[in-house]
Amino acid sequence: MQLEFFDVPSPCVGICQSDEKGNCLGCYRSREERQGWIHLTTDDKQKVIKRCLQRKKRKNAVPKIKISETPIAELQPSLLAPAEKNKLKTSNDLDFGDFEL
Repeated sequence: MQLEFFDVPSPCVGICQSDEKGNCLGCYRSREERQGWIHLTTDDKQKVIKRCLQRKKRKNAVPKIKISETPIAELQPSLLAPAEKNKLKTSNDLDFGDFEL
């Protein structure tokens, strides 16, 4: 066990507003963690700080991309499907049927 010479400081950053889950927007502590901070042991305070870091990571994580409702067959053609012949004829295309060999 490590000797503790200093008390764990409060993670409060002065932004005292709650989000939709009741966690502080500044330090990410729950209401109970904020109210009981002065009564917690050093080990419990360190655990609270670790939980706050986890909450911050979850809240700031990049959201996962939702898979669209469009069927995959419409997004990408099958490799086994016959090739489409929608090529437009341009003036640069030559018709070799007019030439004799």
